[in-house]
Amino acid sequence: MVLKNRAQSKIERSEISANEVHHWPIVRSYLERIDVVGIVNQLVSSQMEVEPGLIVQGLVMDTLSGRSPLYHLESTFEAYDRALLFGEDLPASYFSDDNVGRTLDCLYAAGTQKIFSTLAVSAVKLFDIPRHHAHFDTTSVNVYGDYSGADSDEGPFKVTYGHSKDKRPDLKQFVLSTLCVGGDVPILGSVEDGNASDKVLNQGILSQISRRMQACGVEDGAFIYIADSAMVTESNLAELQGQTRFITRLPANYNECGRVILEAVEADDWTDIGVLSQARPSKNRPAAFYRGHESTVALYDHSYRAVVIHSSAHDKRRQKRLDRALQASEKELRGRGKTLEKTTFYCRADAQAAAEKAAKDTTAYHMLKVTVEERPQYPRGRPKKGEPRRPSAIHYGVKTTIVKDDDAITKARKAAGCFVMLTNVSAEGDNGYDSEKILRTYKDQYGVEKNFSFLKDDQIVNSLFLKRPERIEALGFILLISLLVWRLMEHQMRYYLEQEETTLPGWDNKPTQRPTAYMLTIKFKGLLILRLGTERQLARPLSDAQSAFLTALDLPATVFTQPPGAP
Repeated sequence: MVLKNRAQSKIERSEISANEVHHWPIVRSYLERIDVVGIVNQLVSSQMEVEPGLIVQGLVMDTLSGRSPLYHLESTFEAYDRALLFGEDLPASYFSDDNVGRTLDCLYAAGTQKIFSTLAVSAVKLFDIPRHHAHFDTTSVNVYGDYSGADSDEGPFKVTYGHSKDKRPDLKQFVLSTLCVGGDVPILGSVEDGNASDKVLNQGILSQISRRMQACGVEDGAFIYIADSAMVTESNLAELQGQTRFITRLPANYNECGRVILEAVEADDWTDIGVLSQARPSKNRPAAFYRGHESTVALYDHSYRAVVIHSSAHDKRRQKRLDRALQASEKELRGRGKTLEKTTFYCRADAQAAAEKAAKDTTAYHMLKVTVEERPQYPRGRPKKGEPRRPSAIHYGVKTTIVKDDDAITKARKAAGCFVMLTNVSAEGDNGYDSEKILRTYKDQYGVEKNFSFLKDDQIVNSLFLKRPERIEALGFILLISLLVWRLMEHQMRYYLEQEETTLPGWDNKPTQRPTAYMLTIKFKGLLILRLGTERQLARPLSDAQSAFLTALDLPATVFTQPPGAP
């Protein structure tokens, strides 16, 4: 009897295991909500034993763990509770490099944009993400290796050299473009040629923006397209002449930009907009204060509303930049003046001509005042006693003095910190946007830029080294789904806090109304689950902070102990 009990205890101990699950069950739950596995399996044809949707789920979960997708996925899941993460105890071999590679090929063949668009449209409707603003932007992604043949016209896009936004012109690249709603929730993403122009990419998205937004349940005229200054071209503005409203920034190289800024600073009739930043200001980084001035500009035979914005933060930076420009201008002109002063002329007419020419050769902020002077030449030796020293010849030279262009400097000082918002959105009516709303809407473009930081985070993608452009595109699809889930979790938490008028314990447990998904991962880092057979329980109870985060995410604590589909 004793031996039997010992044997039974031995068997029971062999069935006991402990696994760290961190925040993965939360990610799994959100993947379930938008039915990633079901939609991928429906749209992707595959002859593999493992469903492509499960491989996609594994790749997304691994991506959001802070590791590199495609890096030893099999060994990663070998150490985790796969039944809890996938609903069934899948063999770890399902996530082999070969299966992952074939799945990426299948995703590309099925059309990554089609799959992601289906997922994203379903997600934004399910989570009721605001869709009245559509933000578009692009970024370059560096790759390593030769990629021979990848810059030909046969592939889906060219991996080639182009304008590197990461300041790495030595590396080949491709361009990633995204269209987001709700500030930062992607509904469209595509991989483009490494030398693709932002102006051309804007034109491409504008040709399909209405159809994309209608798929999200938004009709023409009910949304505003927001993009950076690369959008401003004759063809793009012509595309927007219909019902599409837009907000962008007028490029500084347009004459109309300088004109309306000068008019605004001379009129000195500003409307205070105030501080827009939600971040807590510090001594080293005070919050920027904004002012606005309404105007109009004429571009390509059409009139548009222009809002001149003055930023105190831009003003300080640009004043320093202007000071450096003034020093460079003075130094440049001083060098020209010294060179000219070393020149000797043999007649006054030549010296006068050179002086007149030099007086016209100005910089942006300085000019030379040039006067002709005689330079008598004396013979060697002393003159005879009692006789004056007489020159043997009269040569001529010039004397230069640097004079500030006070008018140009004053205008530059006044214009420092100013930029121009360009829009066709009216300021009047129920759907009108005043200066503050125009600026606030445009500054939400930061959400797209924040997304690019996520997509290019070296903790997520590491050194991108896929030899085939088709698999790069498929990997981009995985990253976009990961980004979609990341943002949905953030929006859900912030929506809950707004509705309940409460906060969550943020960094250092300080209350916050703007929790981030990264903050969520830290809160659940190291969460341990004990398993005995099919039974699971938390190694220790959830903390108050963890419980609060789960409530904001609309998830029960059983998400960590019950596999998907369990009764």
